[in-house]
Formats: sequence, C-alpha cells, structure tokens
Amino acid sequence: MERPIKATLRETREHNERLVLATIYDAGRISRADVARRTGLTRTTVSDVMDGLIGDGLCREVGRGPSTGGKAPILLEVPEEARLLVGVDLGDRVFTAATVNLRGEIIDRVDVPSEDADGDEALNLALDLIARLLENVTGPILGIGIGAPGLVDRGDGVVIQAVKRDWRHLPLGALVSERFGLPVHVANDAQAAGLAEHVFGAARGLNLVTVKVGQGIGAGLVLNGELFEGDGFGAGEIGHTVVDPDGEVCRCGRRGCLETVASARAVLTRLSAACGRTVSLDEAVSLFRIGDEAARRIVIDAGINLGAALAGMVGMLHVRRIVLAGTMVAFGDAWLDAVASTANQRALPALTQDTTYEIGRMDDVVVLGASALLMTRELGMSLRPLQSTRPLRSSDAAVDEATIASPSATGSDLIEVVAEKGGVAG
Repeated sequence: MERPIKATLRETREHNERLVLATIYDAGRISRADVARRTGLTRTTVSDVMDGLIGDGLCREVGRGPSTGGKAPILLEVPEEARLLVGVDLGDRVFTAATVNLRGEIIDRVDVPSEDADGDEALNLALDLIARLLENVTGPILGIGIGAPGLVDRGDGVVIQAVKRDWRHLPLGALVSERFGLPVHVANDAQAAGLAEHVFGAARGLNLVTVKVGQGIGAGLVLNGELFEGDGFGAGEIGHTVVDPDGEVCRCGRRGCLETVASARAVLTRLSAACGRTVSLDEAVSLFRIGDEAARRIVIDAGINLGAALAGMVGMLHVRRIVLAGTMVAFGDAWLDAVASTANQRALPALTQDTTYEIGRMDDVVVLGASALLMTRELGMSLRPLQSTRPLRSSDAAVDEATIASPSATGSDLIEVVAEKGGVAG
C-alpha cells in the first residue's frame, strides 16, 4: 500500500485563505473573531490570512460592529469590485460578453447576433466580442469565463463537440487566453447555468439541478456543493438522448433526440408549420398567452416530453430542487406545470413528493455562471454551505496518491480531498 502524502504548508495556507475568503464573502460583513468561530481556525491564523487578503485587495476593513461589552470589533468585507469577472455566453441566437463584479452584478455588456455563425466565423465573432468589451474595462480583471454549447473538457478548455457551431476539438480556452493574456476557463453552457443558480441564486444548498431549455437542452448538476461533470465532462447532456427512435432527424444526425420534441427550436418549427409561415419566439409566446389552440398544444406537448425525461433524473439523483432556465421559460407557469406534473407522474411517488420545480429568475444566467466559474477556479472559493467546510493542518492531513496523479485534479480539488480526510483547526 502506498504511503499517504501529507499536505504541504503552501497547500495548507491556500486552503485556509480560500476558506476565510469564502466565509467573509458569504457573511457580507464579519469580524475576525466570528471568522475564526465559523471556520474553526485560530484567531492568529485568521489574522495572518487576513493580512494577505487585505494586501491583495480582496478584503477590506469597513468600520466597527456593535460591542458586546468590550471593544467594538473591526468588520471585514469582500469589495464587490475587488476583481472584475468577464463572463461570456456563446448562445444559439446571441453571443454576450459582460463585465461582472464579485456579487454577480453586470457592469457592462456587449451583444452580437450569432444565429447563423459556425466554424471559424463563430470563433472570430466571439474573439471580436470579447475585445470590444475589454476596451472599456477599468479595474483588475480576474479572467475570462466562457459558457459554450456542446461537450466541453473544462480541464483544458477544449470544446470536444458543439453541433450547431460545427466545432470539434476546438481549443477555445487556449485561443482566448493567447489572444488576451488572461486566465480563461470554459464550461458547457448548461453547467454554467447550474453554477450561476448555486452561487448567485437563492439560499445555497448542497444539491441542485438546473435544466437549460433553449435551442438545445442540457442540465447543470450541483451535487454536494460542487459542479458535477461526470468522468468525461458530459454530465447533464440530455438533449441528445433519443426518446423517439422514429422521430425527426436531430442536428446531431440521429432521430428523435429530446431536443427534437422539447426545445424552443422544436416548438418554433412545429408552430411555424401549423401557421404556414415562420413564427418567432416572441410571437409564439404571445400566441400561447392569448390561448391560441395550436400554440398551447405544441408548447404543452414540449413540456410533457421534457417532464418525461426529467422523471429519470429524479429517480437517478433524487435532487429536491430543479430550476428551469433558458428561452422556454418565457412560456411561464403553464409550461412549467406540464413539465412538473409529467415528471411527478412518471417517477416514484416517494421521490417526487418533496421535489420542487421552479423557473429561474436570473437573467444572463450563462454569463453569470461563467463568472462564477472564475471565482471557483481562480480564487479557489468552493462556495459550499458553510457547515460543509473545515480548516486544514498539514501535520494531520493526508490525500490519496491516486487523487494527486489524476490529470484533472487541481490544487483546490486536492485540498478538498485532504480536508475531508481529516483536516483540523490549525
């Protein structure tokens, strides 16, 4: 049996810095003593870490809090614009790039139509878009996060396959980083949407499924407080699962994928055929809301088909909170009810009774998810529920060599494993 490898002092310090930073970020304003209590770190360790964070501009002192009898404590916070995040959404109809602060607030944005672009044209469109945004950025940029369609290797930023854009094994991360000289992280757009809901959405829980339903369909899975990508980065790629072997030909070349019966593209194709003319998404929503018979039948059928697919996900994962995002949410509660009721009818009742379905209330969810990706990768902020984090002491922590040897393991991954294997206050 191989001997376990102990965490180094550098790894210990990095872990504690990330733990302290995330604690202050979540608290809003907090004293050093409260940081120590919440993290389990000693006050000396917290003060030492704080000196470094303040020196880097990631934290600042913001006056004194209420006194409990002694000297009023000095409060700390993470400034919203301590670092600026560049989030990019390579969407089906529009490419969007935005400057975002650490609280998920968009400061500036640029949009360009993208519906007909593919191959090198789409790549150059994205590069030019980012260049236009960066011309007006003033402040320290943490990096560029990109939500891209298709199957994405987040480890090296390669788009393995994006059917609509005709991208295969495109080293998108490396190309963008070389052009702009900044750290770049790329994720599947649905996975980015899931990360946005987890980091910037409602009260942060351990588990969440975000299903993005637009021209394509994909799911972002947050399990145990972490974005789950699967062994080959394709977790949640449900849009190209065949649900009707005799159905319509999909963009991927097969027949009857979920995308052909439940996506916005499928709805618009069928409604246009029913109307005898091209129908836009805005018109489809208007027809649906006024009770047009064809529009309601087609949209509700799409919701039923999606719900049938999600029933399997409920049975597989039993995640209680499912958020729907993307252009199809414009059809509102009637569409959502069709999704939820079908999923509940087709999954085990014992699992569905505590499962909730909701429409995401967040605009620019992929842009914000790409920005959140930067926070987790560049700042090392796991942003888990606070009770799931704990400090690390190098003399007590050990990690399996298999974890270190993994080509996809990062420093933050290693530290999380170390902490779970016995980290204690230091």
